[in-house]
Amino acid sequence: MPAETHVERTPFSRDEVIALIRDQLGEILEIDPDSVELTSAFVDDLGADPMALFEFVEALEGELGERSVGFHIDDEDMQELTTVGDAVDYVMAKLRPASSGGPG
Repeated sequence: MPAETHVERTPFSRDEVIALIRDQLGEILEIDPDSVELTSAFVDDLGADPMALFEFVEALEGELGERSVGFHIDDEDMQELTTVGDAVDYVMAKLRPASSGGPG
């Protein structure tokens, strides 16, 4: 039997991204993931400090990088993401194939 040389990466759904973000925040901030809403602000509502946000970014890059090669959150972009919903929208935009929506 030949070794598998190609691993198909399935795209993430919005619901999967939301669940991943909630789970990561729950683990890092030691809170109930079900309490994390899309409107929750990282600092004001969830009490995240800069170190927790750094851990969150590292965890997301690790998890998403397994299925989306090269996934990275820019430091400048992270400063603009103030709510969980912002992060979900950002991740979904970054995961979108570069070939979609361009001039054809």
